[in-house]
Amino acid sequence: MYVDLELSIRCYRYYAGWADKNHGKTIPMDGNFFSYTRHEPVGVVGQIIPWNFPLLMQAWKLGPALAMGNTVVMKPAEQTPLTALYVASLIAEAGFPPGVVNIVPGLGETAGAAIAAHPHLDKVAFTGSTEVGRKIMAAAADSNLKRITLELGGKSPSIVFADSDIEQALETTHEGLFFNQGQTCCAGTRTFIEGKVYDEFVQRSAERAKTRNVGNPFDAKTTQGPQIDEQQFNKILGMIAAGKKEGATLVSGGSRVGNRGYFIAPTVFADVKDHMRIAQEEIFGPVQSLMRFDSIEELVERANNTVYGLAASVMTKDLDKALYLSTALRAGTVWVNCHNALAAQTPFGGFKQSGIGRELGEYALDAYTEVKTVIIATPHKNS
Repeated sequence: MYVDLELSIRCYRYYAGWADKNHGKTIPMDGNFFSYTRHEPVGVVGQIIPWNFPLLMQAWKLGPALAMGNTVVMKPAEQTPLTALYVASLIAEAGFPPGVVNIVPGLGETAGAAIAAHPHLDKVAFTGSTEVGRKIMAAAADSNLKRITLELGGKSPSIVFADSDIEQALETTHEGLFFNQGQTCCAGTRTFIEGKVYDEFVQRSAERAKTRNVGNPFDAKTTQGPQIDEQQFNKILGMIAAGKKEGATLVSGGSRVGNRGYFIAPTVFADVKDHMRIAQEEIFGPVQSLMRFDSIEELVERANNTVYGLAASVMTKDLDKALYLSTALRAGTVWVNCHNALAAQTPFGGFKQSGIGRELGEYALDAYTEVKTVIIATPHKNS
């Protein structure tokens, strides 16, 4: 609740402060001319948001778009439309003019596809899978070459050095993966552990996973609820089966919990190799892969051996290692001795197939702004 509600409030407040501060420049130029730039709205913006944090993802999209003066047509995920519709009622109650924010529930294949391909939308912003991101990019190009921002999948490495605070590293990598039932795009799904502490870390990671209380999400004692739906539930179980088949060592979980609902036991695999599906494909569920490394050179190559580049985290007390890896890792965000630390002020987005553009921070404003250059002939040069 803190993440979805409190961070949404902070996001809206942050971008409300930007509404009158993103402006152009006066630019000296050759000849008898006066020149300046204007920052203008892109226009009508289509936005498609996911189901894993329905309130926060809506805030990430609406905040910068509205602050820069755009109008919005938004499609919430078909699994979680009610949050967006309730916020729409609050927007109407607050007195927004009709047509500024338009919420259009529907399926991705219909409502989402219509937004991506619509010739009168000036931009589309999407958060979701890389597979769908490709389709949106193609539809945007085939229609009117509308501008796009994409925040897509990830396979983020969490790196644990032997010199780290092992207790802190254990908890950080655990929560970095299992938070929100593993349904987080920047989840630390590949945990690389230095060989000196690998065996101990495997044992303690398995023990920690077994302490999670899986059950009713409305029970305060529950630490892990169900997956979003049957499709995602079956996908995760299929990835677990693939891990077993390809030779990873199951040290915790690995099956559903109970015989009702979409509950999956917190699952930990050891001895995971880079070529395995659980090390390459986005699972979006409570499945942790523990992988050994013995040199920093080997580590960098393996950590970057993925089509994704959304985030990474490094656990170490050595500042030289932290700074070196912060540069060497091909990821949009690198956390040091933390994971999933997000705020409205700091940009978020990915390298490679994890997306195009950035959410949050001042950088997000660029995606919702057109820069216009104005040049006026003058009889004399006064500068």
